[in-house]
Amino acid sequence: MPRLNTVDPASAEGPVKEIFDGPLQGKHFNIFKGMANSPAALNAYLGIAGALGNAQLSAAEQETIQLAIGEANGCDYCLGAHTALGKMAGLSEAQTIGARKGHVSEDPKLDALAKFALRIHEKKGWVGDDDFAAVRDAGYSDGQIAEVFAVYALAIFTNYFNHANQTVTDFPAAPALG
Repeated sequence: MPRLNTVDPASAEGPVKEIFDGPLQGKHFNIFKGMANSPAALNAYLGIAGALGNAQLSAAEQETIQLAIGEANGCDYCLGAHTALGKMAGLSEAQTIGARKGHVSEDPKLDALAKFALRIHEKKGWVGDDDFAAVRDAGYSDGQIAEVFAVYALAIFTNYFNHANQTVTDFPAAPALG
């Protein structure tokens, strides 16, 4: 049971209604219904997510980060959502599971990306020169590395929001890790 009021898009008013009728039209997921208690919180999500829509990192690369961090934080809501989104972005089932495990054996570049994201998480941002070298050696530019931190920040925001709110999952559950 969610701890925050669940805002019904059909009865939303003011800025929240504009958001549900605009950028979130057709995307009335439970996470957004909880965030909609504050137009500022909802716009914070949309601002970061929108900016990342123009990122150098592909959607599949961003979903790899989301899955790695979602698993590290145990966010069932985000794991379900990003497994579905990852597949829509072209990740295979094995790649979505590998990203969650921090080892994408089928793709060395995604593997390096998942490992780097997890190093950011483990080291609370204090990644070392060897961490940067590994992700650069995999072919990522400094711009893409900067974007990894933005995707990471979005993952932390949504993971922690869902934990605190106890958001009801409205995506199929992610497969169990074997």
